[in-house]
Amino acid sequence: MARYAGVSAQTVSRVVNGKGGASEETTARVLRAVAELRYRPNSVARALATSRTRHIGVIVYDLSVTSPSLALYGVAEEARSHGYSTDLVTVPDVSVASLGAAIRSLSQGAVDGILVLAPMTGLKSALSELGRNVPLVTFDQGGGIGPDSVGVDEVLAAQIATRHLIALGHREIHFLGGPEGWAASEAREAGWRREMALSSLQVQPPAQPTDWSPRAGYRTALEMIKRGLPSGLVISSDTLAVGALAALRNQGVAVPRDLSVVSLDGSPVAEFQTPPLTSVLLDFVSAGRAALRQLLKIIGVDETPTPDDALLPRLIEGQSTRAV
Repeated sequence: MARYAGVSAQTVSRVVNGKGGASEETTARVLRAVAELRYRPNSVARALATSRTRHIGVIVYDLSVTSPSLALYGVAEEARSHGYSTDLVTVPDVSVASLGAAIRSLSQGAVDGILVLAPMTGLKSALSELGRNVPLVTFDQGGGIGPDSVGVDEVLAAQIATRHLIALGHREIHFLGGPEGWAASEAREAGWRREMALSSLQVQPPAQPTDWSPRAGYRTALEMIKRGLPSGLVISSDTLAVGALAALRNQGVAVPRDLSVVSLDGSPVAEFQTPPLTSVLLDFVSAGRAALRQLLKIIGVDETPTPDDALLPRLIEGQSTRAV
């Protein structure tokens, strides 16, 4: 193709790979040759020449949950913008056996690195028992950006939600948490407890649903109503809040007249509830993008830093809270 375009092989490589350095006339000549010769990149040859496959492996647990599914979208979009494709492997649980099998499968398929989107409490322990021969980064709910992990500060998110209710005058604030085993559940409960302690307010045992679904939120809210309602309630996710609002409405509890509610996630569904939910935005898409960039940094492809405030949670006020 270089001979056909009348340029060097290095020039063709720069133009095809979008690295610049060629004049507009030369670039046009190379692109015309690409079209006329119907050139298609040979991924095997490129991998041999560069020692890179341009493939990223992604291990995911439970895509039905909002956070890993949105993070995966961010990973895929950021990978595409860097000329990488993603190879997806799902795992049935976060065990040494399941993760080991997934890592071996991706490594055999020749990937430059692996991202793990399985934000469970047992992930770090399981990974510590496994050997790795490729760079690996985890999506870590509850933490920020580390050398080999990226996450949104969900402890802070729960603090922001609780702080909002305290600022409105609420002193009895209960917590509808997340299901057992999820790192997000632990982080969000920790944030609620921390903010309550900072204001010297007593806490009641949080209610714990079986999963993140609206149905679980509905059932858990019914149980909370039987125990007696506080004046304020922090709900661990918008999906749980959808079910909880339905339960409260069916039991004649008016939000926010009888109970002020703040949820976490800041998903689009919050805006369209009755009343629109006050929620704390957690930008999982940006977290996925940051995780991919962190992996590419380890691989030696990208050094673009993530802005310090990019992953900070922020309150989106709806109509589900009031001052007391």
